[in-house]
Amino acid sequence: MTTTLDHPADFAAARRAMIDGQLRTSGINERFVLERMGAVAREDFVPATARGTAYMDRAIRLPDGGFLPAPVFHGAMLEEARPRLTDTVLIVDGGSGYLAELIRPLVASVETISATDGAQGTASLAAADLLLIDGAIEQLPGELAKRIVEDGRIVTGLIERGVTRLATGRKIGPSLSLLPLAEMGIPRLGQFDRPAAWSF
Repeated sequence: MTTTLDHPADFAAARRAMIDGQLRTSGINERFVLERMGAVAREDFVPATARGTAYMDRAIRLPDGGFLPAPVFHGAMLEEARPRLTDTVLIVDGGSGYLAELIRPLVASVETISATDGAQGTASLAAADLLLIDGAIEQLPGELAKRIVEDGRIVTGLIERGVTRLATGRKIGPSLSLLPLAEMGIPRLGQFDRPAAWSF
């Protein structure tokens, strides 16, 4: 049976159920994560026709081709990011704007760019202590990596052999490598795909 949510109290109850039934059961228990995800209304970041499913454990496709990823991805991302009040944050947005709203009160500043600008390096960006990519990528462009300060952090989705995982990294000198963590469903950001290789 499908339940239709159409009242603020219904959405508040759905947020509580998301926290208890999805985040906590996935091992996401940091207080700041649960507080932010309990405070920000996911239903405000999806089309009107999808508001009733905003708290389901799945990604929601947006009209422009972007996605709002499943709650567990954002919860795990915030936990791994461990945002600080002094952080300058750069977000490569998956299309919803939800991630920026989650982290905004936890850091000094937030700059958001589209996946296309992030992949093509066309945006003029300030240096960032923390880079968050709101989706799964195959590769991290050099121009985007350059925007991370020394000892800066990155949290993103990563695609390896067709599998999507949460991944983290830290910038040390000129190098920035990503460490894959938990496997989970994460929408693909096709702008970050590697060029197709010729085969004979």
